[in-house]
Amino acid sequence: MPDQAKTLLALGLTARGGRDAQVTGLAVDSRQVQPGFLFAALPGSVAHGADYIPTALRMGATAILTDAAGAALAQDALAGSDAALVVAEDPRQALASAAALWFGAQPATMVAVTGTNGKTSVASFTRQIWMALGHAAINIGTTGVEGAWHAPSAHTTPEPITLHRLLRDAAAAGVTHAAMEASSHGLDQHRMDGVRLRAAGFTNFTQDHLDYHATFDAYFAAKAGLFARVLPDDGVAVINLNDPRGADMAAIARDRGVQVLGVGHSDAAELRILGQRFDATGQDLRLEWQGRPQQLRLDLIGGFQAENVALAAGLAIGAGASPANVFSVLPQLTGVRGRMQRAATRANGAAVFVDYAHTPDAIATALQALRPHVMGRIIVVFGAGGDRDRGKRPLMGAAAQAHADVLYVTDDNPRSEDPASIRAAIMAACPQANEVGDRAEAILRGVDALQPGDALLIAGKGHETGQIIKGDIYPFDDVEQASIAVAALDGVI
Repeated sequence: MPDQAKTLLALGLTARGGRDAQVTGLAVDSRQVQPGFLFAALPGSVAHGADYIPTALRMGATAILTDAAGAALAQDALAGSDAALVVAEDPRQALASAAALWFGAQPATMVAVTGTNGKTSVASFTRQIWMALGHAAINIGTTGVEGAWHAPSAHTTPEPITLHRLLRDAAAAGVTHAAMEASSHGLDQHRMDGVRLRAAGFTNFTQDHLDYHATFDAYFAAKAGLFARVLPDDGVAVINLNDPRGADMAAIARDRGVQVLGVGHSDAAELRILGQRFDATGQDLRLEWQGRPQQLRLDLIGGFQAENVALAAGLAIGAGASPANVFSVLPQLTGVRGRMQRAATRANGAAVFVDYAHTPDAIATALQALRPHVMGRIIVVFGAGGDRDRGKRPLMGAAAQAHADVLYVTDDNPRSEDPASIRAAIMAACPQANEVGDRAEAILRGVDALQPGDALLIAGKGHETGQIIKGDIYPFDDVEQASIAVAALDGVI
């Protein structure tokens, strides 16, 4: 059913000069404007959306939302138009609020999680907890929309119009609970403003995305926006106190009077991790909640998964679920595709794991987490993405060198860069590593090196099913390649 027209005032917007236009839709792409639409001309890193205001007006836009710079750039085009002009100090935030009002409905219970690593696992685990408790739930993020309802999603945190349309459609399909990943890009661009959260979580903070954020402080400030701005005053902030910046994030929430629920090994944590015992297929976990111990089995590889599970449990509790019920379903949790996923097992018992680790800290964490489960050597196949933070490449090599026994440096998603130069930057920190440019060959060689008791970690691409080279995407799935390599070497095919 088509959306009903709404006035600018109904969308929380006021036109310069006082005109209150009727709006029949919203668009940030001038090519998608239809008669009656509001076109949001947003500032960008390369160009200003105001450059496309003339196109939007030709397409029938009745209202333009932009900033003062955009209004000045499109002054001539606007002078000959009767379209309403809305000038906002922060047009991205204004658009997010307007999109929330335009689409209206959202799942009744929503949470979000931010941090450098672990967002996808935490969002998925939270969704799994809710579904085990009988709720129609989804998680939204890097892996798309999963759970009781499915939809494509091109970004970890979709832009506001796409996001609020998705939330409206999910609610209409009967979804009552949703867990979102909140990326630093999405938070910095106010994509989540207008999302009604019951709780928000913080996983950790390490180096990443410095190609977008100018400094570490800017990167942290973007993530802190989830607690400083997006989470309502009556929400619950669930903070991993194991992370060095956890206390800072908790302080930001407390300064607003927001309730904080700490998780981790810290004595200050309300949901405390008391101990873990590892074996080849998972771990036993001992938690404490309100002075009462909870012991359970997790079929999850990696010590860091305990922090992810605790954070997910905290989000579910913070959003209103019974703690006893939450703890009762935690043993049912299954790993997320591409996150410490057991991809194959050789005939000699050696296991192959695939993980999305693509930062120095993530590689170190993944390898350290794998170590207690492995009696023999740890072999790692990894690379670094092109057109991204170049400073982390040698740091990734150093992390792998410090925590793995055998290294294969290969191509990740080189994008527009020369793959050899990316590998060279990594190899500078781990000169004893094996350099194998072709990723399939590197995986095959890593699998071939496996002896009884060993394990192989294929890091960097996780759930991805393509490799980006010079603007083209070629089919490539680490899990599939690992299975093929094991089958070939063990004589199955």
